[in-house]
Amino acid sequence: MARKKPLPIIEDLLITDVAAEGKAIARHDDLVIFIPYAVPGDVVDVQVTKKKKSYAEARVVEYKSYSPVRETPFCAQFGLCGGCKWQNLPYPEQLKYKQNQVVDNLVRIGKLDLPEISPILGSKKTTHYRNKLEFTFSAKAWLTNEEMQLPDEQKRKKALGFHIPGCFDKVLHIENCYLQDEISNRIRIATHKYCMENNISYFDLRSQVGMMRTLMIRNSVTTGELMVIVVFAERDEAVWNGLLEHLATNFPEITSLLYICNQKANDTIGDQEVMIYKGKDFFYETMEDLKFKVGPKSFYQTNTLQAYELYKVAREFAGLTGNEMVYDLYTGTGTIANFVAKKAKKVVGIEYVPEAIEDAKVNAKLNGLDNLLFYAGDMKNILTDDFIAEHGKPDVIITDPPRAGMHEDVIKVILNAAPEKIVYVSCNPATQARDLAMMSEQYKIVAVQPVDMFPHTHHVENVVLLERI
Repeated sequence: MARKKPLPIIEDLLITDVAAEGKAIARHDDLVIFIPYAVPGDVVDVQVTKKKKSYAEARVVEYKSYSPVRETPFCAQFGLCGGCKWQNLPYPEQLKYKQNQVVDNLVRIGKLDLPEISPILGSKKTTHYRNKLEFTFSAKAWLTNEEMQLPDEQKRKKALGFHIPGCFDKVLHIENCYLQDEISNRIRIATHKYCMENNISYFDLRSQVGMMRTLMIRNSVTTGELMVIVVFAERDEAVWNGLLEHLATNFPEITSLLYICNQKANDTIGDQEVMIYKGKDFFYETMEDLKFKVGPKSFYQTNTLQAYELYKVAREFAGLTGNEMVYDLYTGTGTIANFVAKKAKKVVGIEYVPEAIEDAKVNAKLNGLDNLLFYAGDMKNILTDDFIAEHGKPDVIITDPPRAGMHEDVIKVILNAAPEKIVYVSCNPATQARDLAMMSEQYKIVAVQPVDMFPHTHHVENVVLLERI
């Protein structure tokens, strides 16, 4: 059998741009080459790892010269854990490329006529900004090159940290993460130390055995409350109580100490019973004069402070006077619906996750809002012409769909409903551009506001205001 021809090394490539998915771009002859962890302005030699007719993927094997805008990453795990891939770009440069990404998607994919696009709203906090992180216990630690050189008896066997991209059963042990409040690091380190000292087994994804499964830490930025959820994979109350009491004693800051026994093949906890060891099974997050109840399974935007800026844009674009009927599509736990309710006559929220709708109803009651209605189910099945006839024609539709965007049937119903305004909040400008193109014959884009929710990543949110032609 003939050997495959080895893929080439290409020398002296100038990195010129950043692609939508966050990889750097270089060009060689007629080939576009995507390269992770490089920075525009770098000159590099690369090893091609995948080659197609018009593009290739490659990795850097040598830096010939560094970009003048390159920044030294602040995290020791940079390039390994798969997160925060833009730490080597100064934050103003990150914002520039995110703004370019929004414009490129709307123009290239949507072929849309655009007004002047507002400058992206950067996040005031660029580290320690998340209110939720989930760490995985693994019996198979991913070893760095340095760790691989150690004698076998000194090599790390267990890890508590993040999955390595492309290796579902390997976890990189994390000592320090800059994404969440510092207490998150202390709780994770203390948990790992206790488990190691007491010889508690870690879960093996391949063999499906081991006690410790995941550790989720959620914190309220506005009230200071702290939730810790320990997920076990085996039943042993002595082990459970030992670890939980250790955490409760050493971290009195924890207001909700919860645990789950998940013996399924996957890590999802949506169908699992949550048990309370200490405190209550929720905390509150506040926004202006509103309170939101957040439980272990609740969805809440992970950058609390920047979510407030995002919602303010959506509310401003809606331009409510108090007389409008508003539909809030993909409402989640009703955060946007609650946020705009006081300026609307009535708000109808629709969401496909029943548990989220129950949270939305609780939040509305908590905030004393009686002009909110919530419905759970598949958007394309609920949002029908009959539904609109029953509840009233919307003056404004706010839609915040998942990354895949809106189903074509949903767009058709929106167009039939013919609201005066549509506020489209998106976490994926590419699918947003596709959806906007489908509405362009009946609606014009009058305002565009990008918002950065996730510093040091390529992800960007975008809010578009459409008005009926």
